[in-house]
Amino acid sequence: MKISLITVTFNSSATLRDTLQSVLAQSYPNIEYIIIDGASKDNTVDIIKEYEPQFNGRMRWISEKDKGLYDAMNKGIRMATGEVVGIINSDDFYHRKDVIEKMAEAFRDETVQAVYGDVRFVNPDDLDKTVRYYSSKNFSPARFRYGFMPAHPTFFTYRKHFEEFGYYKTDYRIAADYELLIRFLYVHRLKTKYLSLDFMKMRTGGASTASLKSNLLLNREIVRACKENGIWTCMPLLFLKYFIKVFELVFTRE
Repeated sequence: MKISLITVTFNSSATLRDTLQSVLAQSYPNIEYIIIDGASKDNTVDIIKEYEPQFNGRMRWISEKDKGLYDAMNKGIRMATGEVVGIINSDDFYHRKDVIEKMAEAFRDETVQAVYGDVRFVNPDDLDKTVRYYSSKNFSPARFRYGFMPAHPTFFTYRKHFEEFGYYKTDYRIAADYELLIRFLYVHRLKTKYLSLDFMKMRTGGASTASLKSNLLLNREIVRACKENGIWTCMPLLFLKYFIKVFELVFTRE
């Protein structure tokens, strides 16, 4: 089974090497790696070119202006030739070598249509320091109304499902991943398998957690995503999830 991994970059030179090296280190051999660069102004493209020979023909990339993160993700998925696709962001990295191997093993069960797991949020200045552990273990589609979803960077599914059910909606600014997961897991009821495995480390400071303003936008878009897909929710109900996040911080695994 060929697995297509997609990384979206824009001025990502400070973190991209970690991402590239972590993909190269994977024990699973049949990986296609696709990088969609948004015409970076720094030396991101130089780094991509530097690493390209190490992939021995398994890397494909483009650098051009796009319409944002989700447009770039859609480009990558459309370029993919693997049966299964997944996203790894340019400031995230696999901290173990067997992530893709274990994920591919899960798809050997022909009833499994999607796989997801856990992630570690780490301090950008100390990548060995876990500041939050995001577990997808207790997720169920009913929890979408409360603002919960599986860790999106750990979500892998068959490429054909994007063709069947649609791609990321580019008129969302922050929560197109949330909307897509609702569509795939709640509306179309893909059969999923949870792996009790921390897939990757993610540096803190992403767009959805950067400020109070971005959090408000995120929650408004979650309400919209739920409404568009037949789930009732409201802003006060979504705010309850922050109590759970406090426990994730207090009981972070080391």
